[in-house]
Amino acid sequence: MSITSVNMPVILGGSIYPFSRYRDGSHWRDWVRQAGTEALVDAGLEPRDIDAVVIASETDFLNLQVNPAPVVLGELGLTGHPVVRVEGGGASGGLALREAMTQIMAGLYQRVMVVGFDAAAGHLEAGDVQFVYGLSFDAETDGMAGATAVTLYALSINEYMGKYGVAPAQFARVSVKNHGNAVGNPWAHKPMRITVEDVLTSPMIASPYRKLDCSLTSDGAAAVILSHPDVTPNAERPRSRIAGSGVGTDFARLGDRNSRYEFRAKQEAAHAAYKMAGINDPAHEIDIAEVYDPFTGAELQSSEALGLVAEGQAVAALEDGLFDADGSLPVNRSGGLIGQGGVPGATGIAQAISMDRLLTGRYPGQAPNELHRCGVIDSHGGICTLAAVHVLERLEP
Repeated sequence: MSITSVNMPVILGGSIYPFSRYRDGSHWRDWVRQAGTEALVDAGLEPRDIDAVVIASETDFLNLQVNPAPVVLGELGLTGHPVVRVEGGGASGGLALREAMTQIMAGLYQRVMVVGFDAAAGHLEAGDVQFVYGLSFDAETDGMAGATAVTLYALSINEYMGKYGVAPAQFARVSVKNHGNAVGNPWAHKPMRITVEDVLTSPMIASPYRKLDCSLTSDGAAAVILSHPDVTPNAERPRSRIAGSGVGTDFARLGDRNSRYEFRAKQEAAHAAYKMAGINDPAHEIDIAEVYDPFTGAELQSSEALGLVAEGQAVAALEDGLFDADGSLPVNRSGGLIGQGGVPGATGIAQAISMDRLLTGRYPGQAPNELHRCGVIDSHGGICTLAAVHVLERLEP
């Protein structure tokens, strides 16, 4: 693999405020402040070393704060700094990474902090959150008509099942894997050991998805600092850099698409990211992946869209153990949205932090021989209406 640009940003440090459902009186301001402060410490920097900030949050309805950027800057001691707020549903954090990368590569700034957050779980009723998320599809024809994320994803995966002859029981292994992976993740919302039987006997939500097929709605925050390589401090520890980035889009309504089971936006985004990173064969050049898994089947759809396996082969790869933590291509070592939790504004940023640590040997509980060179992360909004994909590569000190 060859990197096409010498100016790809380096990850200096990052921090995740644990994903959970907070009803302890804490506020998203507290989560942002802690994540940002700890990211600076991890990077060995002071607030004065930051040139600009990019903020990601899905919607002001969740956070009850219009124009949150100045508030975030105040909490971080960065008032007066240039700031951009990015929103793209579940892709918000990934899009914020891309915005920071673009600013650095354009020569506008040398060090950019990316902060993502959302208060999606603790202070709102589940039905209210479900309604707000429904507006992230086509609000007029879907959300206002009562369509929800789970019903639309269920429609998508049912078409996949019909084409490839997949049974619901085969998806259950994704939930078992991801909840189990989350057990070693100190930032995870729902780490637990479960069985396929547990998944198959959990309550039905929208066929074929049962409760344990679904990701968690979580509160939390994450912050990461990107740097131009020319101003990256010398350090004994290895670092990683963003080697490629891509964004893709599709119709907001499933009914407008030629294929309702394929994540075409993710295919486009992955193609662009791989081209930038010089990757020709992702199934053999990508060592590890953190993919967007709002539902068990969506992890398999994403894995195929990213080219990690051939179309229709994700279930077989899953059953063969390819995607396990000790497999040859681990997928969602963090637990993904299903195990770690889903904070729309923070997920893409948390993926970058987890991948950076997995590539550099700093992930919690990581075995000495569990070291990877190149990884891919992806996040998306809607039913993969808007997707952001990034390739990360380990740099040696």
